[in-house]
Amino acid sequence: MSVNWGFLGAGFVASRGLAPAVHLSGGATLYAVASRDQARSATLEPQRVHASYDDLLADERVDAVYISLSNVQHLEWVTKALDAGKHVLCEKPLGLNTSESQAMFDCASRNGRLLVEAVWNRWHPRYQRLIDVVATGGIGDLEHIETAFTFTSEMSDNYRLNPSMGGGALLDVGCYQAHLWVALTGGAKDLEICELSRLIGPTGVDLTTDVSVRIDDSVTARSVSSFDMPSQQQIVVRGSGGQVSTEAGESFTTWNEECSLRVNGLLEEFATTNAFVEMVENVSRVIEGEVGWLVSPEDSIRVAQILDAIANHA
Repeated sequence: MSVNWGFLGAGFVASRGLAPAVHLSGGATLYAVASRDQARSATLEPQRVHASYDDLLADERVDAVYISLSNVQHLEWVTKALDAGKHVLCEKPLGLNTSESQAMFDCASRNGRLLVEAVWNRWHPRYQRLIDVVATGGIGDLEHIETAFTFTSEMSDNYRLNPSMGGGALLDVGCYQAHLWVALTGGAKDLEICELSRLIGPTGVDLTTDVSVRIDDSVTARSVSSFDMPSQQQIVVRGSGGQVSTEAGESFTTWNEECSLRVNGLLEEFATTNAFVEMVENVSRVIEGEVGWLVSPEDSIRVAQILDAIANHA
């Protein structure tokens, strides 16, 4: 059996990341694509190109929908896809806020369908090894998480610079770092914001968000998210008995490249991996009723709550 995937949107991530991943994945077929440009949809090499999103959702052969539209469109089209009986894999951040994310998961529950946030790096073997090192006490008791995801880009005419469309660095790249906090601490159940600095750009979005927090009264963490700083990705996790950090390869978005992890001074190397493929195959297996690993609804909701707390902090 193979899951027939339909794509809403044919932008950069869909065309460069997800479409090739579906073509490479076992148990998955890129059956249909719909976007604002039918010619661009065809470049993803689906079996069918639909003229509209609604046409794709009405196609009974589509089993699952991948949504890579602007952030402000997620709630509408995730809900429509679920109500049409489709399983959904939606780009991060899932919603503009906790209320939207919860509404989408409630809709998935009502329809008996799967909804997964496409935080694709969480399927990477190095990322999962990092989580395992901490969870099994490999660096002692967890004490501090230091992360950064920054880059400089003009991004002219890009929704990421439009506050009404869910733009800003915190939502775009801060969500990766909040997911790490949640994964490392078993949910980051209690979070206190200790320091917060934000640079707001001329369009009204945060170009930089630098935040320090205390998690569950025992773990400190700092994350820097920016569209206005030199390119950097960093993960350093310290414990009472050691440290683990990413080395070769981008910390959050390593893709089709060898990468490494330094655990208490020892270097662990990881073969070239396409985490998009890992994500598609796992989601497809779960849709078929088989065993696969997924980012949980609880993790996605908690991340949304954390991002809300930072964005709304006085």
